[in-house]
Amino acid sequence: GSQISCFSPTNFTGKQSAYTDTACWDSLIHHGFDAEGRAITKSLWALKVFPYSLLVVAVLMYLPYLLWRYAAAPALHCDLLFIIDELDKSYNRSVRLVQHMKKIQQASAEPEQFWEEYERARRERYFEFPLLERYLSCKQHAHALVFIYILRNLLLLLFLAATCLYLVFLHLNIFFQDEFSCSIKTGLLQAEPNIPPLIPCKLVFFSVFQIISLSVGSVYVLLIPVVIYNALQLCQWDKGLLSVYEMLPAFDLLSRRMLTCPLNDLNVILLFLRANISELTSFSRLNAVSALREATANKEDIDTVIDFMTLLAGLETTKPKH
Repeated sequence: GSQISCFSPTNFTGKQSAYTDTACWDSLIHHGFDAEGRAITKSLWALKVFPYSLLVVAVLMYLPYLLWRYAAAPALHCDLLFIIDELDKSYNRSVRLVQHMKKIQQASAEPEQFWEEYERARRERYFEFPLLERYLSCKQHAHALVFIYILRNLLLLLFLAATCLYLVFLHLNIFFQDEFSCSIKTGLLQAEPNIPPLIPCKLVFFSVFQIISLSVGSVYVLLIPVVIYNALQLCQWDKGLLSVYEMLPAFDLLSRRMLTCPLNDLNVILLFLRANISELTSFSRLNAVSALREATANKEDIDTVIDFMTLLAGLETTKPKH
């Protein structure tokens, strides 16, 4: 419908009133007077382009997603699939190895043979899988993902702040001006005596624009600390996730102090690995054993990876006391 309603003089015909509405909507210039009585004009043109500016904002907010989707997501997806698969394989192989060692104990007439195998496994590092460890170490020296991640968050912050400042500007300068005085005495109509110098007009859609701008501004203000929080996650390592896998020597980055500056691709991978922890089936089991280790009074009973794997394999082995 009509987006403006002007109160034309009573002597105007229908076509003249329609022309007044059209002319005032095309100009959107408020004519008023200052405190000293001097004539001033104020453009309300920003109200006309407000719906299109929201469309531009929507496109700008979509750009960081496109950057991440096509520049970083494919490589990150491959990294996550490989690491999740290798972590679960490390866990499963450790369990199978302990089951094999337990079978040796059951088939042997000498109970001490199990513990000989136990010591041999520790010496020869049967539980370690260097491919995963070297791959994770290599990711500490890569910075492609972390660069795109930081750039994405900076673009989000920039667009959010710019949109909020734009909406504040509209509210302070225009969005309290739902009524204005319009002048159509221009061109051929300038000499017409029957046309008043100023015609009062009212913007019909003004309240709708206010509600939309307040809603968008409120959501974006709430999103700014969320984006900042996500960006600050790169300033520290997710040691909670790493410490659980410390039980598997293939993931001994903490014990060997291989973690350096957190601003690298490995930290980005760990952040998304934590977000997709449900895909990592071995994490819940290792997390349960980690809690058991903390609750065990006599920690000497489960003080090595093989003891942990014995529990995870559903076996119960009592180490002989010498």
